[in-house]
Order: sequence, then C-alpha cells, then structure tokens
Amino acid sequence: MSSTLTDDLLGAAQAGDTEALNRIYTELSPRILGYLTARGSEDPEALTQDVFLALFSRLPSITGGEQGLRTFAFSMAHARHVDETRRRTRRPALFSYDPSVDHRTTASAESSALGNLTAEGALGHLRSLNSDQSDVLALRIVADLPLDEVARVLGKSTGAVKQLQRRGLHKLKQLLVDKDSSNHGA
Repeated sequence: MSSTLTDDLLGAAQAGDTEALNRIYTELSPRILGYLTARGSEDPEALTQDVFLALFSRLPSITGGEQGLRTFAFSMAHARHVDETRRRTRRPALFSYDPSVDHRTTASAESSALGNLTAEGALGHLRSLNSDQSDVLALRIVADLPLDEVARVLGKSTGAVKQLQRRGLHKLKQLLVDKDSSNHGA
C-alpha cells in the first residue's frame, strides 16, 4: 500500500492547511483503527478520534517529517490503548442479573440443612438445640408457620424469633459440618 503522506504534506498541515489535515486523517485513520481493533480495544473508533484530536493539537511540534508523523501517531494510539486497558482492569465489568437466563443458585442455610437430614437425624439435631431454638425451627420448618405467627405462638417478639432461628440454623449447620468432617476423616 503506497503512502500519500509526504514531508510537504506535513508542512502544509503544520501551516494549517485543512486539505492537508484531511489527507493525513484519511491516510492514517484506517491504519490506527485497525491497530486498535487488533489490540482488542473496547471502542477503537473512539480511541482513533482521541488520537487524532491529540495529534492535530500537537502537529506543530512534530519533527522527523512523514516518518516522525507516523511514529508519533502510532505512539499515541498505543498509549491510548494502554490507558484504556488500565481503566478496564481498575473497574470491574458489570453485568445485569436476569434470573430467567442465569440458573446459578445457592441454597439457603435452611434448605441446605434440610437437604442433609433424614427425619430421624433431623429430630436428633433439633434436640441438640436449646428449647427456644428447637421450638422456633420446628414451628418454622415442620409447621411451616411465618415469623409473626411463630412469635405469637411462643409469646416472643418477631425480632427474637428471627434471632433464635438464625442461631438455631447456624448451630445445625455447624453440627452437620462437624458430622461431615468426622465421616470423611474416619
């Protein structure tokens, strides 16, 4: 591909000739865009425009003729790409959550505990909790009562029932982890 850039064209552009500026842009922009695209830029068109804004503002200071212009233009393109890459690594990529597409789930402590228990084992583990925790979990899980009804049945505040449930589930989880560790270690 032959170049239409010449030292005379650069001199005319440095003197403010708009036709010369247009020819420099026409000659270099596809190559800079190609370079930025090949390097994996997120927005190579925008970076190409940034390169030319900076290039044209510094045009009077460019030395080395046509070769100096090319070197300077691609040095700027490279620097813009490096800056973009650094910005990308500093800011995490954001993705919207769509439950109809993303089927990853994490089981709640309650369902995890229930999934690992047989009926007999569940009763044994419930008996290892203090009586308030055992009552709350039995009413929430076995009787399937909501928090406010469990609170009324036990004569406690809803906040107290939540705390008892949380502590009871935590203790059940710990019992299951300890049981699992002893089964795998034996």
